[in-house]
Amino acid sequence: MKRILLAEDDFDFGAALKQYLELNKYEVVWGKDGEEAFELSKNDSFDIGIFDVMMPKLDGFSLAEKIIKHNPDLPFLFLTARKAKDDRIKGLKLGADDYIVKPFEVEELILRLQNIIRRTEKKNAIADDFFKLESIAIGKYIFDIQKLELRINDLTFKLTEKEARLIYFLYESRNNLIQRDEILLKFWNNNDFFSGRSMDVFISRIRKHFKEDENITIKSTRGIGLEFIINN
Repeated sequence: MKRILLAEDDFDFGAALKQYLELNKYEVVWGKDGEEAFELSKNDSFDIGIFDVMMPKLDGFSLAEKIIKHNPDLPFLFLTARKAKDDRIKGLKLGADDYIVKPFEVEELILRLQNIIRRTEKKNAIADDFFKLESIAIGKYIFDIQKLELRINDLTFKLTEKEARLIYFLYESRNNLIQRDEILLKFWNNNDFFSGRSMDVFISRIRKHFKEDENITIKSTRGIGLEFIINN
């Protein structure tokens, strides 16, 4: 039985959603506001989080930021009554796996949860092999896979596992054009608009990590793909 951390301040909606999820064989631990949900996250383990954006004490975005610091591998999605594009982009920048606008069909939420959990389990299944890899030199950088770190001189960049995997993939395909859809399907299991925006955020962050070496460039060809270029 998969365990869900639900953060929702609307009591009626939260109670109904919890009941429906439990009918679909999920175990649900419900935090009635952001702070309560955060305390629950520190003292228990979960397979996925569902966070309402607008909550008292600690909103959904702030909750996600705090949880990521001590459990960066927890997948999560946001629920919101707002349709603002900026909110969706902010959620994706935080690493959200999905973003659902209220009102929604609960059956759709179940399908999205199943897809996210399936992707996470697939990723975890190959995690052991990835972490058997040694540190490698990328230009002037040392890419420490064991520690999820990218180091150059006295600078150290901490990476998420997804960033590390993406960097390794780019390095393995260096100096070749990589199709955009290939990256999206490999790392996001989807090539829709929101997955594309999420990928763009990750690539932008990786570009910043590598800007200390003038011989490394990530070149994008609009609508086609990108190249991870290392000049010797």
